[in-house]
Amino acid sequence: MRMFRRVLVPIDGSGPSRQGLERAIALAKNQKARLRVMHVVDEQGLIQGMEPTMNISELLDGLVAEGRKILAAAAVTAKKYGVKADTVLHEVLIGRVADRIVREAAKWHADVIVMGTHGRRGIGRLVMGSDAENVLRQSPVPVLLVRGAKRRRR
Repeated sequence: MRMFRRVLVPIDGSGPSRQGLERAIALAKNQKARLRVMHVVDEQGLIQGMEPTMNISELLDGLVAEGRKILAAAAVTAKKYGVKADTVLHEVLIGRVADRIVREAAKWHADVIVMGTHGRRGIGRLVMGSDAENVLRQSPVPVLLVRGAKRRRR
């Protein structure tokens, strides 16, 4: 029985997002589901940290180009496992990345969102926030969070 026909996986190129992608590919293959990989360029975060002398256009172009590379690599990875993935890139100037992910899930009629998470706790979570947590709170569909591998302490 197929539970999921459409699997959405947001990625950012980090280790946890790659682990989320791997889990999403496995789920899509198992369920014979469609897979959509998305990347969000957070322009707001970039603009807030800019120096007045920086060229914002060049920086944004670089982020978009990097996002396209991340998506292309994800599509190749999915294909290697026999899963066809379509990709979508969004740019967010106003609002949160999590909001864009939830909107994409609704617009595309996703049955599940699979995403990696750093699993931050304490001060790190308070300072950095958590896109995964915000998606989990807002999502109209189930969310599978894939926790990144823990680093070993030396």
